[in-house]
Amino acid sequence: MHKKFSTDTLNWILIIGGILLIFEIAFFFGGTIIPAIFSALIIYFGWRKYYRLWGKVVFWIGVISLVLSILNLMAVRFLLIALIILFIINYYKSKKEPMHVVPDSMRNRAATDEVVTRIKPLFTHQLFGDQQTNDMAYGWQDINIHGGFGDRIVDLSNTVLPNDTAIISIRHAIGNIQIFVPYEVEVSLHHSSVFGRAYVFGETDWKLMNHSIIYQTAHYDTAVTRVKVITSIFSGDIEVVRI
Repeated sequence: MHKKFSTDTLNWILIIGGILLIFEIAFFFGGTIIPAIFSALIIYFGWRKYYRLWGKVVFWIGVISLVLSILNLMAVRFLLIALIILFIINYYKSKKEPMHVVPDSMRNRAATDEVVTRIKPLFTHQLFGDQQTNDMAYGWQDINIHGGFGDRIVDLSNTVLPNDTAIISIRHAIGNIQIFVPYEVEVSLHHSSVFGRAYVFGETDWKLMNHSIIYQTAHYDTAVTRVKVITSIFSGDIEVVRI
């Protein structure tokens, strides 16, 4: 469907949805947003104790409560209705429009385009659950992910970093981030958090309340092999240690 409608159309839908969300917060005291946040916290604690029966019960109660809370948001209902309308319009147009034929100029252009290779990333975007790099040796790929609930662990001792700047970018909701770095590798860290703590090479920030921190090892600017870490998290701790 996104091929039939321009990005501007979808952006306008998202903007209107955002305006409705702000309207609901301003005039209806948050509507179902506070229950949704409370449900998310229930999901997190249930997931942490999911190996127990009561943890499973709490987790699925939280999931059901979160889904109902989200569906009650005025902005979400607008987005659902808009997507249904776009789907109907797209289906109607597909029945009326003739089959699309690629012009010769496009075929010639495609034949001369540069060959690229699609590479499997180390991590995929995952809403629930913990993720970590392989315990065995693995080939390095820059990391750029966002997640929902759970821990993210990156162990750089099991890979060979390039003679360049390796990038680790993680945007996360609730959970902890751990990064294990070999002693010979220089590191730059830019971390932001709404609630949480930070442990970085012996330095500790106990209260990161809507705050950002930047740390950099002594020889980062001149090092050939180095790691740039950019992380943001809603609630959770970050730990960067040598291994």
